Amino acid sequence: MKITAKASGGFAGRTECYELDTTCRADGKSVEDLLRKLDFFDATPPCSIGADIPRWEITVDDGPRKRTLRVTEDHAAAATEWQSLIEYLRRTA
Repeated sequence: MKITAKASGGFAGRTECYELDTTCRADGKSVEDLLRKLDFFDATPPCSIGADIPRWEITVDDGPRKRTLRVTEDHAAAATEWQSLIEYLRRTA
């Protein structure tokens, strides 16, 4: 499974970009499990409004399926599980 994540926005206008292939990582199954828990291919993540909120574009390609979602990093309770995906990508990519 290939994952690409790009962030932009926020007060500082910082950008981030991460790419990883779960098949090449010893901990790949854990991120795949997280994506299943989030129901990545069918979910609709919450989207906050505000120019100062970092926005992520996350694409997951698992061969037969490919989907891109947009997620805001506002640390709201409704977005907690999505934040855990973002933190995982920052730590491991």
